[in-house]
Amino acid sequence: MYFFDPHIHMAARTTDDFETMAKAGCVVVGEPAFWMGYDRSGVDSFRDYFRQLTEWEPQRAANHGIRHYCWMGINAKEAENVEFAREVIALLPEFLTRPSVLGIGEIGLHKNTPNEVTTLLELIELGMKTDEQLLFHTPHLEDKYLGTRMILDILRADSRIDRTRVCVDHCEEHTIRPVLDEGYWAGITLYPTSKATPQRAADMVEIYGAERILVNSSADWGPSDPMAVPALMFEMRRRGHAESLIQQLVYDNPLKFFSQSRNFQFTPPE
Repeated sequence: MYFFDPHIHMAARTTDDFETMAKAGCVVVGEPAFWMGYDRSGVDSFRDYFRQLTEWEPQRAANHGIRHYCWMGINAKEAENVEFAREVIALLPEFLTRPSVLGIGEIGLHKNTPNEVTTLLELIELGMKTDEQLLFHTPHLEDKYLGTRMILDILRADSRIDRTRVCVDHCEEHTIRPVLDEGYWAGITLYPTSKATPQRAADMVEIYGAERILVNSSADWGPSDPMAVPALMFEMRRRGHAESLIQQLVYDNPLKFFSQSRNFQFTPPE
């Protein structure tokens, strides 16, 4: 079965990972801009990173038959310095028109601070002006529920938001219901040290169904697994779920969500 990994940080992964994923059936990856494990020292570091996501990574993926798409933004961990964040935001319009860019992401909250909220509001404003899809990062661990509620409150207050074009990612058992209830796509991240295991993700699908759920590995430079989506597929099969349900989760849903982007061009394999 073919699958998408709609949230994975391939800039932090080796070429061998592309090959392994391709052999397992991966046909599309989505790579949000994120924190690279260290704070960048200047806006030119972001410019080079955005060039990497839009110029180099698509070719590296294509060498293994995988289509690479990305999201442009400033991650919540680097959003605290508002003036610096504004310099990065000023770069985004020149990259949002590039052919592999799906929208603005991953943006959101990290420690739920006022400065993070200021940066987030300015990123959303840019997204509304340029009619972008939005991908949100929700905080880790003890900050997750409050941060998720804050993001949902911000979105609810903006009547311009098309909820079918927004994914609120890294949902867990205590945050997935409000995201789905308010009409957004809910991302479930399969991550070994936080977020959700394949077993917990399968539990959530059994409780809430597969509608508007995107499963992803978010594999990056830390402990993570670029084969996490196939691991969920195996867990769903082990539990006796229909292949049609598994395909909806790992292929049909991300295809439907990505297809709302003006830049998404994809011919499904035979």
